[in-house]
Amino acid sequence: MNELAVDPLVSPSELAGHINDPNLSLLDATWTFPGGPTPRADGSIPGAIFFDIDAVADQTTELPHMLPAPREFASAVGRLGISDKDRIVIYDRIGIFSAPRAWWAFRRMGAENVSVLDGGLPAWIAEGFQSDPGPAVHARPRRREFTARPREELSISFSELLARLPSELHPPPEPTTIIDARSLDRFSGEKPEPRPGLASGHMPGARNLPWTKFIDKEGRLHNPSQLKNIFAQHDIDPEVSMVATCGSGVTACLIALAAARIGRPDVAVYDGSWAEWGSQPQAPVETGE
Repeated sequence: MNELAVDPLVSPSELAGHINDPNLSLLDATWTFPGGPTPRADGSIPGAIFFDIDAVADQTTELPHMLPAPREFASAVGRLGISDKDRIVIYDRIGIFSAPRAWWAFRRMGAENVSVLDGGLPAWIAEGFQSDPGPAVHARPRRREFTARPREELSISFSELLARLPSELHPPPEPTTIIDARSLDRFSGEKPEPRPGLASGHMPGARNLPWTKFIDKEGRLHNPSQLKNIFAQHDIDPEVSMVATCGSGVTACLIALAAARIGRPDVAVYDGSWAEWGSQPQAPVETGE
């Protein structure tokens, strides 16, 4: 298990104390979907750069916001003015929703000094810190060098995950808990998927742990003690290898963030998630809770 170089979560007051540091890259990674959480539209944190997870993505696939190849990622974030040597702090204008996706992407590409702002822009404003009236800028004036050092263990492909499923003929190579961050009605198959053409249900043996369980009423991540209880209440042993999945690879990263906060920074995210799994005829699907 790899140790994290920094705490994966920073508070608004901690960020405020370093807001003028020259090596700080502050990113607004806000993303949502039709019918999803509504972002605040009333400003940005001073100095923030907008990180578009749909733009810094593999443009050769129809799957949504798939992580691009390391060279493409490095080129894209370098054009934004971000270096792998920066202190990278990521927030969204919802609270904690899409920021963990960018956090995971940078870690997957080898950045070590990267964290999520707890509570995002709403928490920053609630604590009385200055915000700018306009949106985050789309890039710094100058390109910077980002050297990608891919960490393959932080993601898992369709074929690799398929091989992890229990089978009478082929036992899985290692015990794995698949954790699905979608809502229960989507996980059970009671509610159809928002993307057309996808099967309804979940992967065999998966556990349902909706992403909303990790967030308190103020839009912040629960503390480590509470997070441990949440995993335990869903019969998930953090000592067992974990794979995080969701609808399109966004809220799965919130599972990875929560696990990192309790000492498991090595959770693999299934990038394709249900957008890929539910479209594959050979993918086994179960329904019910």
